Amino acid sequence: MELFYLLCSILSAFFTSLVLSCLLPFRALLRCLCSARSVGSSAATGEDPVSLYEGTVWHERRRPVHHSFRYAVRYALVDIDRAPNVLPDHLSGDEARRIAGTTGPVFLLTIPPSVGYEQNPLSLYYCYDLGASTQNLKQCIAEDMYGNWSIKANVPGDNLLVAITVQHPKLGNYFTATLTAKKVSSSLVVDRELFFWLMPHKVAIWIYWHALKLWWKNVQFIHHPKCSNPAYREEASVRDRKLKCCQASGLGEDKHMLVGGTGPDFAADDNEEDRWFSWRDAKWPWC
Repeated sequence: MELFYLLCSILSAFFTSLVLSCLLPFRALLRCLCSARSVGSSAATGEDPVSLYEGTVWHERRRPVHHSFRYAVRYALVDIDRAPNVLPDHLSGDEARRIAGTTGPVFLLTIPPSVGYEQNPLSLYYCYDLGASTQNLKQCIAEDMYGNWSIKANVPGDNLLVAITVQHPKLGNYFTATLTAKKVSSSLVVDRELFFWLMPHKVAIWIYWHALKLWWKNVQFIHHPKCSNPAYREEASVRDRKLKCCQASGLGEDKHMLVGGTGPDFAADDNEEDRWFSWRDAKWPWC
């Protein structure tokens, strides 16, 4: 059944992306014409609320077998207070500040959807406190999966670095990932949608290809617990509370996040109880 859903997902994404890719040049031309007419008004608004980054992601899985790989990525860093409609399926600035306990701006690092498809292994919110220094980064919020996550991040500037380690309740310290990226000058990018064209698709190909490699290395395929255990959500919540890994956030069913410590000097957060999570249901055809 999972194979059938996977094939449906691939076919749906393929045809949707094919049609939207054919329309992409016309949409880019239309955006260029519209932006040319509004040069004066856009100049008055100040700095672009979206910064673009290009770099490399490296993954290492130590257990149950060793497996590592790297791939090229492109990310957007969005000032979500100044551009709240760019990525609507995420936390608002007020929600992020309430979770992180901060008072300043919030920036979202993420891979935007491209031609109707979204595949984003990690989205990271940089939460600042108000102050004279632009380096006053206090907390990060990561949208991700179950586990005890330790996040280290620098203040995004010309260079960006995120390092993640995961402590699994059974496998121990089994996973490490890093993102290193450099800021791309806006003068070098003709169109933002063209810049991210098929980026989520490439990430998905890497994920499924290396999942196949792990299967070839005799790593067991684990079915989603909802297929065999209707009470999997309640059991996972109890297990998380025992591990002091997460706390229910009460932010609704469409948000899924963990809070990890950050700082300009890569200071990690030792407060393991200051974590949040809630459930997000998969979209068709996985639902």
